[in-house]
Amino acid sequence: MINYLYQEQNWQKQLNDLITDPLELLNILQLSPDQLLSGAILASNEFKLRVPRAFVDKMQKGNPADPLLLQILPHHLELEEYPEFVTDPLAEEDANQLPGVLHKYHSRFLLTLTGACAVHCRYCFRRHFPYQENLPKNEDWLNIQNYIESHPAIEEVILSGGDPLTLSNRKLKIWLERIESLAQIKILRIHSRVPIVIPNRVDDELISLLKNSRLRIVVVVHSNHALELDDYTCSKLAALSFERITVLNQAVLLKGVNDDAETLINLSHRLFEARVLPYYLHVLDKVKGAQHFDVETSKVDHIYQEVLASLSGYLVPKLVREIAGEKNKTPLFGVSTF
Repeated sequence: MINYLYQEQNWQKQLNDLITDPLELLNILQLSPDQLLSGAILASNEFKLRVPRAFVDKMQKGNPADPLLLQILPHHLELEEYPEFVTDPLAEEDANQLPGVLHKYHSRFLLTLTGACAVHCRYCFRRHFPYQENLPKNEDWLNIQNYIESHPAIEEVILSGGDPLTLSNRKLKIWLERIESLAQIKILRIHSRVPIVIPNRVDDELISLLKNSRLRIVVVVHSNHALELDDYTCSKLAALSFERITVLNQAVLLKGVNDDAETLINLSHRLFEARVLPYYLHVLDKVKGAQHFDVETSKVDHIYQEVLASLSGYLVPKLVREIAGEKNKTPLFGVSTF
């Protein structure tokens, strides 16, 4: 049952009242700490538990295999070492041209405005990223502007992080106006998990800020399972679309969470009900600490064949892997080794 208290609270209050204690989380979900707590505490010491109460409210009490819980609960398997799972799986250190700047693709330019997230997804490929030494300050804008202008092929700016929608509307407005001042930029893309875990972040002020921009705005949310998309969350996502803001979804294929065709099919249908188009289905980036989410290559191919056979083309996300140093994401369906 949904707790409607969270629909009444403003998003800042929810962001400042996150669950960070594994024992509190297990108590809320009526789960025995005997089986889960020790590993959760150890793993949380390495990468802290952070989850909004509104997102926990979508989880099934008493179910240790709840697909939303598995995405955010620290696990002792995160502490195991696997040589192919590394701290910088996408070699982003090489693309980190200036504080806050990642330039990996020809026409797109990524800004990490904050290291903060509303939720710590345990499979996050930037869980080891050195945010504190990379956050752009106000005085860095001139260098960023010069960099963009010296690369005339750049026409799209991507706000990422961390999560850019943990910033206040006031701070977002400052960066939006800076980007708008550059004539070569036509598109602003915002990648965020916040509308899924704290739907109230999509407030009237944010919508007004985005819809009145001269830039074409694309919001890319991150949902992995249809259970994340209750009616209230869907209404908030649809509110963006109603204002001619393009809304897309990217998901990650995760063992035990969504690694079957029926779950992915349900996710696509639910997204479309919320006026969101499936965009990417990523195979797991091989980041240290996330190896227990990895899905076998043969199973990935089989799952995707079922998805293709069951959905209209516009509901099928592109199955991709991001490979360090490549000029684009690599399509995977039909590739026997990836």
